[in-house]
Amino acid sequence: MVIKVVEIIGSSDKSWEDAARNAVEDASKSLRGVTGVDVVNFTATVKNGKIVKYKACCKLAFSVED
Repeated sequence: MVIKVVEIIGSSDKSWEDAARNAVEDASKSLRGVTGVDVVNFTATVKNGKIVKYKACCKLAFSVED
């Protein structure tokens, strides 16, 4: 078995957890066999002193099909 890892960024206006969840759910629509996620970094967009967008940089692992 061969595992491939891709790096993606998910976003949310609610939380970092929701941003990571969105990254996995959206990527799973086009990647088959996602087996794991490693959240590498959290960032945010700030406007007028408030967080308006949460971002989660994630590495997704999935198996490569023959």
